[in-house]
Amino acid sequence: MDFSVKKLASDAGVFFTRAVQFTEEKLGQAEKTELDAHFENLLARADTTKNWTEKIFRQTEVLLQPNPSARIEEFLYEKLDRKIPSRATNGELLGQYMLEAATDFGPGTPYGSTLIKVGECQRRLGGAEREFMQTASVAFLGPLRNFLEGDWRTISKERRLLENRRLDLDACKTRLKKAKAAEAKAAATPDFQETRPRNYVLSASAAALWSEEVDKAEQELRVAQTEFDRQGEVTRLLLEGIGSTHVNHLRCLHEFVEAQAVYYAQCAGVGALLLMVTSNGDGVEEVKPPPAGTRKAKVLYDYDAADTSELSLLADELITVYTVPGMDPDWLVGEKGNQKGKVPVTYLELLS
Repeated sequence: MDFSVKKLASDAGVFFTRAVQFTEEKLGQAEKTELDAHFENLLARADTTKNWTEKIFRQTEVLLQPNPSARIEEFLYEKLDRKIPSRATNGELLGQYMLEAATDFGPGTPYGSTLIKVGECQRRLGGAEREFMQTASVAFLGPLRNFLEGDWRTISKERRLLENRRLDLDACKTRLKKAKAAEAKAAATPDFQETRPRNYVLSASAAALWSEEVDKAEQELRVAQTEFDRQGEVTRLLLEGIGSTHVNHLRCLHEFVEAQAVYYAQCAGVGALLLMVTSNGDGVEEVKPPPAGTRKAKVLYDYDAADTSELSLLADELITVYTVPGMDPDWLVGEKGNQKGKVPVTYLELLS
């Protein structure tokens, strides 16, 4: 207990002394060791990297999860090192409600059958959104969080140590400067007119004491300089590592963009299906292609439709094809008679 109290008192004394020294530096009343220009540039680059990484990280979180309550819940689960529970996306919920409504209204009715088609599309959109959120969280948010909570904390800790070493070094310089001034004053030529030689003896004794004080201050300065240089090198190496951090974040950014592009492509494909949702005699107008965009095509090979959104083909038959905005370039909308659906481009020979 006594040791803790003494240590606390000592730390408080050091903190107060450094606070006074720091204030005097700001007022120009104390000496300050300046870092070289390259080091200052490294510090500025590190601060800029931290600030922008933090802003990008926070805004990406908002993009992936707009609900602030859900973000807080996920944050708490991460801090407690527990698995985040699975949560349905809004698209998946909407699709589920449409499918349940179709069951009640009757899947054989025009409204019910259309609800089934649209509900399936909404579920696919929700699934694509979930996949994008998971990929972006792992490939992009994870590395940014690791930098802010890992590398940056280490850099900040070493920078604080360097600042303390600098303050210690400057304090040693100040003590040495004062000791040398006192030594010079004590070693000044004594007044030999003095009738009592005792003053000369005291002056010589004081000069010897101040000489010892100068030697001690010089030794402390050498130690402080060594510790400052060592800590400066450690901090410099960490700051220079910011360059590799940029390279890593660039790779993660590419993965984020690729995941986002895949997500938007999936949305475009589902959007094309939604445009082709039609009723069978229920009074709802069919989606008609723009006349200028229609072409004739010859089927090269037989093709069996994978689902109700696609059109089965027979080799050598002629069909009408066209595209819709946002549709996958590997597919076209095909029509033959009263049938319509997606067809793969590779199975067709487009005719002029």
